[in-house]
Amino acid sequence: MTDHPLTIAGRTFHSRLLLGTGKYRDLAETQAAVEASGAEIITVAVRRTNLGQDANEPNILDTLPPEKYTLLPNTAGCFDVETAVRTCRLARELLDGHTLVKLEVLGDKQTLYPNVTATLQAAEILIAEGFDVMAYTNDDPIVARELEQLGCVAVMPLGAPIGSGLGIRNKLNILTIVENAQVPILVDAGVGTASDVAVAMELGCDGVLLNTAVAAAQQPILMAEAMRQAVRAGRAAFLAGRMPARRYASASSPIDGLFF
Repeated sequence: MTDHPLTIAGRTFHSRLLLGTGKYRDLAETQAAVEASGAEIITVAVRRTNLGQDANEPNILDTLPPEKYTLLPNTAGCFDVETAVRTCRLARELLDGHTLVKLEVLGDKQTLYPNVTATLQAAEILIAEGFDVMAYTNDDPIVARELEQLGCVAVMPLGAPIGSGLGIRNKLNILTIVENAQVPILVDAGVGTASDVAVAMELGCDGVLLNTAVAAAQQPILMAEAMRQAVRAGRAAFLAGRMPARRYASASSPIDGLFF
């Protein structure tokens, strides 16, 4: 199978790993983790991160400049359509007309599962206003298809609840979404370690977005490097095509044709 680059909203990227910028000890650790991960797209929570709203606080853009990274403002912490849309508009204003956004509209404060109905409504409004929407959603293939049909530039189904580290709980749903999509599919949420990333890539996902798995690791910088390698290994395994799984043994050195 011939590989193709990750292309989102007309922009091509070498790395298939997207990294969040929250939960680190400080901006220095954030910067080091991003560099170790090799990520080119970094997410920033507009409601929690200073992008210039407060002149008296450190601006993350000084640490991770837009000239070097593609910023992906997200609507983390939004629980209704109006707040999510307003947050994207604020991001566009703060970032000089930036239109690429990650939309998430949450439905429950304990589980942080997405509110699918509100996500669809917000996506429709934002797309009509010229935003390039990457939509976070559950692992429902029908919802993923509807988001694509609305015009989302990427669909981002969860692997497990946000920050849970449980890995991909429903591989078959993710596989179904991938097989039927015409836009990039990126697993977003639930990744806990490098093997989870590799599984996502082996399923054929175009990329993985993660944050807590690195930020909450005992050694975040080392984990960021592990995630970088896992994306590459998982993608290579997908392209190579794995052997069929068998119930019984199949000798690597068959006995047929032996000389004695």
